[in-house]
Amino acid sequence: MRKTLTASAFVLAAALLTGCGGGEEEPAGADGGKAPATGAAGEAKEPEKSGGGADGGAAREVTIEVTGTGASTVMYTLEDSGFEKVTLPWKKTAAIAPRGAEAEVGRLVLVTPGSMKASDGTYVMAGCTITVGGETVVEKKPGSSGPCSYKLK
Repeated sequence: MRKTLTASAFVLAAALLTGCGGGEEEPAGADGGKAPATGAAGEAKEPEKSGGGADGGAAREVTIEVTGTGASTVMYTLEDSGFEKVTLPWKKTAAIAPRGAEAEVGRLVLVTPGSMKASDGTYVMAGCTITVGGETVVEKKPGSSGPCSYKLK
């Protein structure tokens, strides 16, 4: 029974990750696709551009970060969604313009850090931060529970 519940939870999580990528598909740009999603910690990256339609707002720079030391897993929803094993600290930035109804109801920005080994040898959840336009809007210290989430309007 436990294996069935665990497998079901895993399948549900995978379905949610693939289904939460946003509304409509955008045509590939001149480069034939998107830029790579992540880079090494501390690496300066140019923000990805979000396709704001005629009814979309101005693009805002949004940064998600996972703080701590060592290695961890990260699940996120920014311009795209992903689940990766990363070296901490980790950061990803994108320029996001709310499209359509997102301007009123908000566009979900989410980062869920996995566990990391603390200095006392125990495992705790890594910290996370969401920054919009240079202003920190959500911050959780290592050892806190739950994801960092924000609705960008």
